[in-house]
Amino acid sequence: MEKSYSESYKEAGVDITAGYKAVELMKKHVARTMPEGKADIGGFGGLFPLDVAGMKKPMLVSGTDGVGTKIKLAFLMDKHDTVGIDCVAMCVNDIVCCGAKPIVFLDYIACGRNFPEKIAAIVGGVAEGCVRAGCALVGGETAEHPGLMPEEEYDLAGFAVGVVDAEKVIDNTRMKAGDVMLALPSSGVHSNGFSLVRKVFDVEHCDLAAPVEELGGKSLGEVLLTPTEIYVKPVLALLKEVEVKGISHITGGGFYENMPRSIPKGLGVKIKRADVKVLPIFDLIQKKGNVSEHDMFNTFNMGVGMSIVVAKEDVEKAISVLKANGEDAYVLGEIVKSDDGVILC
Repeated sequence: MEKSYSESYKEAGVDITAGYKAVELMKKHVARTMPEGKADIGGFGGLFPLDVAGMKKPMLVSGTDGVGTKIKLAFLMDKHDTVGIDCVAMCVNDIVCCGAKPIVFLDYIACGRNFPEKIAAIVGGVAEGCVRAGCALVGGETAEHPGLMPEEEYDLAGFAVGVVDAEKVIDNTRMKAGDVMLALPSSGVHSNGFSLVRKVFDVEHCDLAAPVEELGGKSLGEVLLTPTEIYVKPVLALLKEVEVKGISHITGGGFYENMPRSIPKGLGVKIKRADVKVLPIFDLIQKKGNVSEHDMFNTFNMGVGMSIVVAKEDVEKAISVLKANGEDAYVLGEIVKSDDGVILC
């Protein structure tokens, strides 16, 4: 790379040598995600050995997503090492819903200007997310876009691939009235609804570092930037012990949009509002923004990052397995005969 340098390109706003430095800085992060501990990046494609031993019909499952406007909080707080966790979480939490184990992840960072240390911090977060999900960061792309976005800003998206045996794909056709929906608590707002969050708190003009009484003395910025919980390992552990009939990742659209995606037609879920363990940040958003109850549950996760449906007789065992794997799961609702999707009462 010692001969790769373009003064003309640099004058146009793209410093390719900064890209090389960023790659060198991120190698230590990438290495954490690889089974052999080596960061083999810099080629034109990411290679990873696919282990399908014991599978009769392996199915590849893919998912892609970004961080959304939550990334604005990272800019305002000049903290860039957690949004990568969000990016991974939004992808791997989706693909585990069908029972797939995430195996590889790739990221894409578009920036106004390549500041190598900042890019390395972002990738460090991506690598941490991959470690939590048990998948490898096999490659990615950093694109410098001068004139398209401000120098200090960037956007982040990702792509995950997982694998599952066809006979083990989660099939909600076995779901029936009387089954039970469990809740896996969220770590906060996760990565959805931030356009409303930013409007409610006017984040560009408020003190994000000031402690907030309603948040237990934590600052608003700290709570809002808390990375999305990654549920992969607890869910995969549960699938080995209990028949799971449906899983929903509670993202944009909240309860009303996401829960019905794992419930077959003719059935719905009845949830008592009092049984939802709502986090303080959502109470604060609703109060300060004068947001209706319906809109809150149709925008945010409200403290429930993932829902899982199991047979009534498997509830105790399922909760035990999930708690043994770090998730404080609890009974959220009951599957009933209904065409209304989510019945919040």
